[in-house]
Amino acid sequence: MSRLFITPREIDFISDVTKEVIKDVVGQKIYYYRVREDLTEIHDVYEEAENKVMDPPVEIDALIEWEPEIITTNRFGGDDAYSVNVFLHERDLLDRNINPQQGDFFSYGDTFFEITSAIIESNAYGQIEHSVGLKIVGKQARRGLIDRIPNGPTDESYSDPGAIQETFVQSRGFAENRLGPTGDVRSLQEKGVVEKPITGPAEVSPSGGNGKEDEIGMIDSSFYGDS
Repeated sequence: MSRLFITPREIDFISDVTKEVIKDVVGQKIYYYRVREDLTEIHDVYEEAENKVMDPPVEIDALIEWEPEIITTNRFGGDDAYSVNVFLHERDLLDRNINPQQGDFFSYGDTFFEITSAIIESNAYGQIEHSVGLKIVGKQARRGLIDRIPNGPTDESYSDPGAIQETFVQSRGFAENRLGPTGDVRSLQEKGVVEKPITGPAEVSPSGGNGKEDEIGMIDSSFYGDS
């Protein structure tokens, strides 16, 4: 596609629309753990680290492609493992200075995964400087590689707080929403082409966004205009 028709303004529009889908509609997320190579002690011979030092987890909005559990049987018995494909918004990563690499870790639900590959699938209409998104492939991490308490949501069979996500708040390009800083940047808003939504971020929550619990115990949502 010619650069005559796909200008930087169209690139910004495509970025904002895809970011809106991932951050304001889908509502899926992972918690990313960056391995600190500068602080991790690596074996001189095997070039492996027994205890890896990691940064605190960073929440990243994503599109998750869940793979069925793989069960294998060997002489030691049965073994099961999960794998997922995670699609991340390239410009969102740039805005937040996040660079997932092979060997880093992330959690999705109550399972921790090791990144086995991080690849850019395609660029925007042949423009090499603009990437569409980053795909990371995660394989379930072996026991002992990462020992952390998973962040919710995890599974509705658990009774611990946060196992079920009852509140989802959009960001819509605002630096902060009701839950705190978002780190969200929309290119067209930043350049003054469009204004921020006057209605603000909508949300799905037990209080419907009004700070009060619903009288009949139903899940309200400001998105549908419930009160």
